[in-house]
Amino acid sequence: QVQLVESGGGLVQAGDSLRLSCAVSGGTISNYGMGWFRQAPGKEREFASAIGRSTSSTYYADPMKGRFTISRDNFRNTVYLQMKNLKPEDTAVYYCAATSNYGLESRSDKYHTWGQGTQVTVSS
Repeated sequence: QVQLVESGGGLVQAGDSLRLSCAVSGGTISNYGMGWFRQAPGKEREFASAIGRSTSSTYYADPMKGRFTISRDNFRNTVYLQMKNLKPEDTAVYYCAATSNYGLESRSDKYHTWGQGTQVTVSS
């Protein structure tokens, strides 16, 4: 059974950068499309970025375009989310998720496995 563990969150200042990692175990990452979502206090979980299962095609939500970069390392079985120019509104718990679909999925119900999340706090 595939499991996901996020890491790399923390407290940073506005304008800083942060790289989140999502380590995949119990399965081969190349068999999954991967996504990052986030949930801010009092808000619904929202899509941030996705990377394709069999290719490295990527997709970003509009607020993340130009600031976030998703990537995968099949050798390390890890997915990354590089975030730059962070803003206070980026404060949230960030989750990675896995899907067996081949498309770039932005809907959370398309993902079957989720990590526990990592907190990112951006101070102004």
